[in-house]
Amino acid sequence: RMIMTESVARPELMKVTRYAYGELSAGRQVPHTTLRWMLREAGLDGVFNALAQKYGLGTVKDMILVLGREIDRQALVSSL
Repeated sequence: RMIMTESVARPELMKVTRYAYGELSAGRQVPHTTLRWMLREAGLDGVFNALAQKYGLGTVKDMILVLGREIDRQALVSSL
């Protein structure tokens, strides 16, 4: 949700984060490829810097770590 709130000026990122948030809220899994794209785009677009200013660097690092772990978990399962 944090990425979604900061991506208003980035339509494609906003669209994907809105989808991901809706899926997660409904208890469904978001594909690791989608999560990976979100993280990459948010990093390239400076979203993490804006989030760090609002919520603190530690909070942003924790969010990235959680998403990264989920990406790794799904990628490992899909490669087996």
